[in-house]
Amino acid sequence: MIASLAAEFRKLRKRPAVLTAIAVWLVLAVVFGYVFPYFSYTGLDDAASAEQRAAALQGLLQALPDSLGPTSVRGLPIFAGALAILLGVLSAGSEHGWRTQKMILTQGPSRTSVLAGKVASLVALLLGIIACSFVLNAVAGVVVVGAADRAIVWPGIVDLLAALGGGLLIGAVWCAFGVFVATLLRGTALPIGLGLVWCLAVENLLRAGVEIPVLGTLQQYTPGSAGGSLVAALGAVPQNAGGTPGITEGLGGATATAVLFGYLALLVGGTLSLTRRRDVE
Repeated sequence: MIASLAAEFRKLRKRPAVLTAIAVWLVLAVVFGYVFPYFSYTGLDDAASAEQRAAALQGLLQALPDSLGPTSVRGLPIFAGALAILLGVLSAGSEHGWRTQKMILTQGPSRTSVLAGKVASLVALLLGIIACSFVLNAVAGVVVVGAADRAIVWPGIVDLLAALGGGLLIGAVWCAFGVFVATLLRGTALPIGLGLVWCLAVENLLRAGVEIPVLGTLQQYTPGSAGGSLVAALGAVPQNAGGTPGITEGLGGATATAVLFGYLALLVGGTLSLTRRRDVE
């Protein structure tokens, strides 16, 4: 497994597509989490309505350092989750496009070791991305505090660790989704398309049917909705209260965590079954 892990790390860090996805992830986190809220608040004129002022103030409060944890992970249920799917697909599906999967599985370590190294490398990559996002957001929060003339109040270490762990779990589920679909379809183009359609379109369409009795209950247990419930439990403002799209309060924090772990186990187990039992093309 160690050799597989080292090989996966080398492959990921040398791929321009992976580096681009990471850069986009970090830039979007700062822009939507801090740049837009700050200028929305400072750009208000005298003609702004009370609702506009309240919304701008709420956005500014989420950009302050004491909201570092929720602000850093609130994009994971949908937007950053789509990038996590992309990373999973690129890691698992590219071997089929390069025609290197046969060589890896027939001349190297066992298939289980190959998959374990791939999964471990992706988890470490996600942890690094989310940790970097926390650091960049902390710097941006300090800048916003100074420009808005407010006091700096940092969240507790327990709250930060909870947000980091919750963000890693949500990202891991989406990444495992990408790995599973790429392994199932043996490629990258179609899995990326299907993953993005599910994350960005289907999840939102299911939430639109919340008033339908059966659908309204089932949609709370989709990966995106469960992730949104976990982020809401961490302190992020729900979508229906003016927060980021995808953040809901359908499930409690413990239930959402259990659902996400269930999805993670199911997706990794399904990928392992496909990898071990299917013939090499």
